[in-house]
This record gives sequence, structure tokens and C-alpha cells, in this order.
Amino acid sequence: MTVNPWVRPYVLTGGRTRTRHRLFVHTLIAVPEYDPGYSQRLPPEARALYERAHSAVQSVAELSAHCGVSLGVTRVLIGDMAARERLIVNPDAYSSPYDPRLLKRVIDGLYELA
Repeated sequence: MTVNPWVRPYVLTGGRTRTRHRLFVHTLIAVPEYDPGYSQRLPPEARALYERAHSAVQSVAELSAHCGVSLGVTRVLIGDMAARERLIVNPDAYSSPYDPRLLKRVIDGLYELA
């Protein structure tokens, strides 16, 4: 799913650029209780993020890349869904961007690409 290039990002977020949650690119997102009715009421970009996060726990950056939604828009849309308690934001998964567990995941991912 890719975003319509004619729709400006501020239209998708209602002009908002910030959320109540600290969403780093490595922050993990999960949907513990998937609601198909809720999913159908979402705009296409938010629906893609919601459904992708339901399929597997993923980082904000992974969701953004796989769904073709810009990182800024992804953060706002995830923040909106988190505020409605439709998904879980796990900011403590990595206490630092230099956490050894995160670096190991990055290295493992690079090996898979090679």
C-alpha cells in the first residue's frame, strides 16, 4: 500500500506533527486485540499501519516503510490509535538507541540482506 502522492501529509494528520507518545524509529508497536470493525472505519493509511502492526510486532520505522507512509505521518497516526488504546506503544523495549539488543537486531537484519 502506498500513499497517494497527491495527498499532502498535513491533510492525513489534520496539520498535527506531534503526539503524546515518544515514538522513536525503533519504538515497537503491537495490536493485542484486533478489531476488524475499527479497521474498516480507518482511513487507508491508518488501516494499513493498524493491520501491519496486528500481523507482527514491528518498529515505527518498519511500519512506515512497509506501508509506504512517511515517518512523520506514521508517528501521528500511531499516536492517535494509541490514544484510543487500539495499539500498544512499547517505548521501553530499548532504553537507548545504542542498546546492544537493538544493535544485534540491526546486524542480524544486515546479514539477512547480504
